[in-house]
Amino acid sequence: MNFERFLRGEQHQYISSMRPILSKKALFSDTTENFISPAEPAPYSEVTITFRAKKNNLDRVFFICQGQKNLMFKASSDSLFDYYEHRQQLDNEKITYYFEAQSGKARCYYDSRGVVKQPEEHYYFSIIPGFSTPAWAKGAVMYQIYVDRFCNGDPTNDVLTGEYHYIGDKSRKVEDWYAYPAQMDVRNFYGGDLQGVLDKMDYLQDLGIDVIYFNPLFVSPSNHKYDIQDYDYIDPHVGKIVSEEGELLPDWQHENRFAGSYINRVPNKENLEASNQLFIKVVEEAHRRGMRVIIDGVFNHCGSFNKWLDRERIYEGREGYAKGAFIDRDSPYHDYFMFHGEYRFPYNPTYDGWWGHDTLPKLNYEGSRELYEYIMRVAAKWVSPPFNADGWRLDVAADLGHSPDFNHRFWRDFRRSVKSANPNAIILAEHYGDPSSWLQGDQWDTVMNYDAFMEPVTWFLTGMQKHSDDYRQDLLGNAESFWGAMGYHSACFATPSIQVAMNELSNHDHSRFLTRTNKKVGRMNTLGPDAANQGVNKAVMREAVLIQMTWPGAPTIYYGDEAGLCGFTDPDNRRTYPWGREDQELIAYHKAAIKVHKENQEFKTGSIKWMLTDYNMIGYARFTRDNHSLILINNNDHEMTKELSVWELGIPKEAEMTRLLLTGNDGFYTDPVKYVVEAGKITVTLPPVSGIILQHRNEPVKRSEEMKSNRKNFLQFL
Repeated sequence: MNFERFLRGEQHQYISSMRPILSKKALFSDTTENFISPAEPAPYSEVTITFRAKKNNLDRVFFICQGQKNLMFKASSDSLFDYYEHRQQLDNEKITYYFEAQSGKARCYYDSRGVVKQPEEHYYFSIIPGFSTPAWAKGAVMYQIYVDRFCNGDPTNDVLTGEYHYIGDKSRKVEDWYAYPAQMDVRNFYGGDLQGVLDKMDYLQDLGIDVIYFNPLFVSPSNHKYDIQDYDYIDPHVGKIVSEEGELLPDWQHENRFAGSYINRVPNKENLEASNQLFIKVVEEAHRRGMRVIIDGVFNHCGSFNKWLDRERIYEGREGYAKGAFIDRDSPYHDYFMFHGEYRFPYNPTYDGWWGHDTLPKLNYEGSRELYEYIMRVAAKWVSPPFNADGWRLDVAADLGHSPDFNHRFWRDFRRSVKSANPNAIILAEHYGDPSSWLQGDQWDTVMNYDAFMEPVTWFLTGMQKHSDDYRQDLLGNAESFWGAMGYHSACFATPSIQVAMNELSNHDHSRFLTRTNKKVGRMNTLGPDAANQGVNKAVMREAVLIQMTWPGAPTIYYGDEAGLCGFTDPDNRRTYPWGREDQELIAYHKAAIKVHKENQEFKTGSIKWMLTDYNMIGYARFTRDNHSLILINNNDHEMTKELSVWELGIPKEAEMTRLLLTGNDGFYTDPVKYVVEAGKITVTLPPVSGIILQHRNEPVKRSEEMKSNRKNFLQFL
């Protein structure tokens, strides 16, 4: 026997029987268009689901759906990966699924968290047949405008001092545009209006805005306008006043039925129609510039000034208006509200208030089919010609009727009304907690993304609670907590919802993000407004904006954030836009970050993969099959160097990545600097308090010809 030949034979047999180590880093799938085709399948259609693995690494991949285990077939390959597919026939019900990968005796599972030992139902992937969200909203850059505080374009419509009485005192016109909001700010007006928005359209367009989101515009006595007086008209104080008569309230008078100027200005149909026409002009101008417009709908309650209630008696006896429910038991609007003590008429104050506030009467939908149908008409009216708004933001939308079942029914009907009038309109709700029951394709499109964006970003970068009410050292820089929160809350969304979710750093309810960077716990009434400006860290703000512009969803800027506006929580967060005093460097940074976001599709509909978890550091990638961006954040006060495997994103093992944006303590940079990928890895040195975006663009991948017959062979095998 030739012993050496025997050994060579044994060695060959041994080597040929070896199995490669299961490459867990290469495994990937999600529910974006990169791995689902079509991305938003119709009911009773077929959808192709793809799972990615390292080339020639797996023996089998199983698609596990609703308790059924289906063997996937290798549909294509490129230089790095094999792509396994399964074609699933849908009905009209949501499906959930996960994957099992096998290589020899090694196996693992894959759900929305990535590779796991055991999948968990909360993290299963999901597809909702028939659920689609507007393409224009996916990754759209939105801009929230609190109208009274943005720009005064028409001083003739300003609320006047002493024009009417509201919550304990008379209305007040603030003469100093730059004055801080008062502690009781609701009846103080700075004069911002729709003409001011028109005047600043060039600014918004130059900034790169895709969508304007207006806080409420309908007739209302407050500056915030969440206490709606008339759902059919834009408030003349932000619109147009063409008829001017009547006197202010005398100093000694508190009853608004004597507010002659207000009664002429607001219920006056000439002013109301002129204001609606101005809104039409704003929408037309926005559309001409390629921007959309979303309006705010407050349907859980109205205001005590509301024409249906008329507690202020400003509509009483006025031509063209029926008696309010407060005034007369026989009012056609009586059932719009829940009254107690029917014997108290006329002028019955015993109605239900939202959260007990008598200035916010709760609307009684369950008791009035007429009210229900009226609001459905309102829902359609403002997204239809001639107004043509592009969608609704819904205030505290889950807190509507008196039972969850009713609320779900209401929003199903609301969606039908809106989408029938304008199929391309978006329905975006304010919601706290798990939104999944509302995001099933039959109610809301998405939510203001507090849980899966604002809060995790704020805790990680600042250690602050979003109202500046608390500081948590244990959450500052805690990357594990960041990923845990993001993963858990993102799993509550189907992909059509997450891609249009409103990702804000600040808004009208919370402290300004820039203020949170000073780590001062308190509010305006405890620390004073000047404290909100002290010790802020613009470098941290830039980190947050970099995350905002690269995270799945619609990055939404609260007016003035881009200009360095500070402020504690309501009302201090409602300072006026600092025209003439803007932080121009911060505006320039926003422009640069928005430009990067808009020019690269991976930031709008691409996949996301977590890449780095370390103290005060996170890293993630956004990618399509052919474009890959790596985002790294270093929130430490010292330089950090990291080596990362980028081949797992689909980047060739020998390649270059280009820097798109770098921000740090000393500013930001957009010059394209090259970084070398060697053996599938890249080394990046990050300055203190910095963020970076690196990108690689592949040449379009040509799939192997031999794979074209794989499905046919696979089916024959089965």
